[in-house]
This record gives sequence, structure tokens and C-alpha cells, in this order.
Amino acid sequence: MQTTHIAIVGAGLSGLHAAWLLERRGFRDYVLLEARDALGGRIASVTASGQLATLDTIDRFDLGPTWFWPGYQRELHHLIEALGLEQFEQFDTGDMMLERSPDEPPTRTRGYVNSPPSVRLIGGMGALTDALRRALDPVRIITGQSVRQLRSADAHVELDSEDAAGRVTTWHARHVLLAVPPRLAEDRMEFTPALPQALAQQWRATPTWMAAHAKYIAIYDTPFWREQGLSGEARSARGPLGEIHDASMPGGSAALFGFFGVPARVRKNVPEDVLRTHCRVQLARLFGPQAATPRAELIKDWAQDPYTASAADLDAADHHAASPAATAASGPWHGRLTGIASEWSPQFPGYVAGAIEAAGLGVQSLSSLAAPTAPGDMRSADPFALT
Repeated sequence: MQTTHIAIVGAGLSGLHAAWLLERRGFRDYVLLEARDALGGRIASVTASGQLATLDTIDRFDLGPTWFWPGYQRELHHLIEALGLEQFEQFDTGDMMLERSPDEPPTRTRGYVNSPPSVRLIGGMGALTDALRRALDPVRIITGQSVRQLRSADAHVELDSEDAAGRVTTWHARHVLLAVPPRLAEDRMEFTPALPQALAQQWRATPTWMAAHAKYIAIYDTPFWREQGLSGEARSARGPLGEIHDASMPGGSAALFGFFGVPARVRKNVPEDVLRTHCRVQLARLFGPQAATPRAELIKDWAQDPYTASAADLDAADHHAASPAATAASGPWHGRLTGIASEWSPQFPGYVAGAIEAAGLGVQSLSSLAAPTAPGDMRSADPFALT
């Protein structure tokens, strides 16, 4: 039996940010439980070999979210600046390529200028989760622990987590911050007593943003398309990639990435080597023969990731769903369980900025809880106070 004041379930961006906020307030009686062996959740920035690298590596590529918009995602931007992370605008100079139908050849047309500009991080979006991780007490972070059951008891919540060998650990916590998507939590976790029916229905009906999507990345020695006056951007009604962008990293390798336009239910029956072949053929059609021979390729299908997508997420949602209620309004779960994953963000549900907002709101909701203090501990009795 393990005891903690706060249990954070999920070490993606929202879980890491919540832990960072707690530590910034001098509060360290928490545990951060992550089902995967690596931190970051839906943020995954990898090297050309497909490996997660966390030691000041610049040459990385985003398999998950890539962009943010400082002009109106101010809380996220302030965090990035506070952590000292370098940023740059998405390259969009030049013409773009279009495949208007499966039967027409590609055409070249004037490109779009993003306003406000899309911005990326040096080292990929993983630079953000890496920076937060480095600021945390590593003793508080436990990976390879899938939370399966949560029980609301008299004065605490009991959580059962299971490791890869099937060993179960039970945790006692006064409060749980749920940093996994609402649909996935409702689908994969057992709540005793059950969540209020209306709340469970809301969570189940909230699509996990981008869970049905997959990315392909082709890595090259040079961004040869720029020499042709092309931005690297393309739209295609032929596919298999429906939307393509320049993924080159300043000071690192050149790259193109695309979102698959092939539905998740179709992709899962196609071998990955076949998908790669079709992607290379498409890039050659759009950007010339050099595009047919990348020095490395990566595919990440989030719909096949059991810690991201449920069966209901195989059908893509083409819009951001309204955020559901983050906690029960009454009953045994009231004041004990709060959702803080990006989908619970009121302003930016599903976005990277949404993870920051939802985590901040979740930590603020704990302001009425008094932190346990040891004799001689000079910390404030209310470490959550936003002073």
C-alpha cells in the first residue's frame, strides 16, 4: 500500500505540467503514474532512428503535435519562455502543390501564409516535456503503471495500478488529477462507485483529439524543395497523405511530414511497408524524384496506440469537441477527482495549449486543500495559493 496526497494519472504534457505547478508551490507529496515506459503522452519527438532522445537533442521530429500560436495561446507561450526554450516559425515560403482529384496531375499554386504564424520548438515539442521532466523530482515519477481501478473510500481514493508483469500496486490519495483523455479514462478504468451517469456519458462522447490520425515523416539531407521555390506544403485528394508540410529542423535535418488521409479502419489492415511505399511515390509526384529516396522514414499511427485511442476513436472527429465537465458536481467523487487532460480545456480543447490550461485549472481547484506539513517545515499551509 502506497500513500500520497495527490495522484496524477498520466505523464503527458498536462500531467507533467500539473506536477511542475505543484513543485513550484513547494508541494511534493504527489505521485505521477504513467502507463507507458516513456513520458510525454501524445507528445513524441524522435530522432531519425525513431528513438526518443531527451539529452539536448536538436535533430528530432514530432510524431504528435507540432505547432502552437503564441499570439493567442499566451499561457503556453509564457511557459515556453520561462523554460528558456527556443522557437521558430513554420517554414511556408514559396508555392504549394495540389492534387485536386485522384485523376488529375499535381498542380503548383501560390502558397498560403499563416496568420498568425504557426510556431515550432527547436528539438520538437518534446523539448517542452523534457524541460518539465528535468524540473521534477524523479522519485515522484513512476512509469509502466497502468491505472485500472479507482475507488472512492471514506477519506481518500484508492487506485490500483498494474505493471507489465501484471503486478498490482494500490495507492491511497486524497485527490486524483486525471491526465488522460476523458473517453479513454471512461473506457479503460473502473470507477467504484460508478461515475454519475451524465458525467460518464459526457466523457465517453468526447473524442480524443487526433487519436484517429497517423503521421508519416521523410527525412533528407537537404530541403531540396526550397531550391525549387516550394514551401513543402501540399494538399491531396489522391493520397495516401492528405496534408503535407516542411518538417525541417533549423540546425538539423531536412524533412517533410504528412497526415494520412486514409481512414484508421483501413490503415490498420495495410502493412506499414506498403504505406511507406505509397507515401514515397506520392512525395515524388509532388516534389520530384529526390523525394523518392529519403534517408529515413517514420510512421506513427495514433489510432493503434492503446494509451491514446479507444475503439470509438477509430472514426476521426473533424472538429474540436466542447470540453466536458472535469469533475462530478456532487456525490462521492466530488472534490476527489478532476480531469486535466487537454480535452478538458475550456479554450483550447485538444491543443497543446489546452493541456497547459486544463492542468492549471486542475491545480487551482485544489486551493482549498491544506498540504500536510512536517515539524519545522516552513512551507505555506496552502501551497496552491496563486501568489
